[in-house]
Amino acid sequence: MDLVIYYKGEQNVIELKIWRGNAYNERGEDQLANYLEYFHLKKGYMLSFNFNKKKEIGIKEIQVGDKTLIEAVV
Repeated sequence: MDLVIYYKGEQNVIELKIWRGNAYNERGEDQLANYLEYFHLKKGYMLSFNFNKKKEIGIKEIQVGDKTLIEAVV
């Protein structure tokens, strides 16, 4: 995990990634879900840096098991 932010009594786990394709991204999502399990959290965040010229930027919400991941691609 890259960041654990404690804010107003809550923990927020943030995973930072450089875009290296879908398979790498899916492993990052699984990795974040495992961190959430460790911290007994249901929601986490993933920030992916994509340097491709034809990238699809935006924010999406995905489910990995019982965990909710908010993923932003920039």
